[in-house]
Amino acid sequence: MKAIIAGSLAAGSVLEACEQAEKKRSVGENPSGTNDLDRMAEEKVHNKKLLQESFFTPDEMATISILADILIPKDEISPSATEVKVPEFIEFIVKDMPEHQVPMRGGLRWLDLQSIKLFDNSFRSLGKNQQLQLIDEIAFPLKVKEAYRQGASFFSLMRNLTISGFYTTQEGVNDLGYMGNRPNQWNGVPPEVLKQYNISYSEKELKECISFENEQK
Repeated sequence: MKAIIAGSLAAGSVLEACEQAEKKRSVGENPSGTNDLDRMAEEKVHNKKLLQESFFTPDEMATISILADILIPKDEISPSATEVKVPEFIEFIVKDMPEHQVPMRGGLRWLDLQSIKLFDNSFRSLGKNQQLQLIDEIAFPLKVKEAYRQGASFFSLMRNLTISGFYTTQEGVNDLGYMGNRPNQWNGVPPEVLKQYNISYSEKELKECISFENEQK
């Protein structure tokens, strides 16, 4: 699922090109996902206010954390969604964009009701296999059964928020392998290509050429 998510971001992600060290922050350091260096004074006040407030209950946050890590688990390349504080990012976003509050809270409630109906327990109390069994019913909107459409709508929102949170961290950018705009270094045609076409540089060309490799040494 993580590979599918990363692939779908290629055309739609907005990535910061600036690589100044002070601007490389993870969501965990600033759950708003923003950089205060370029914020207006009123924006800073607004963000600070939201960070001091709470919307989700501890139980709701526990469920959000489980769902976030189902969507983006830890692997050999990058940390999990919870390790870069994606749940905290989602908490901030629903306060900053109140239109998400009812769909998120309603979706979490729907998930618990379905869990109780199917397994006689809340979603966060289920075993991993049972959790995935229920998620499989709502993870694919084009294939979802009519009875699960509300759940699918919620899970799509949860997926979008998780992706936004994860891939706007430095860890998420690293996961994509995004290099940004970097100066090009060219040391001429590779030797194997020159050999293939039976050509070579003249002594004059070699003397005038600046080798990046030598420059680095």
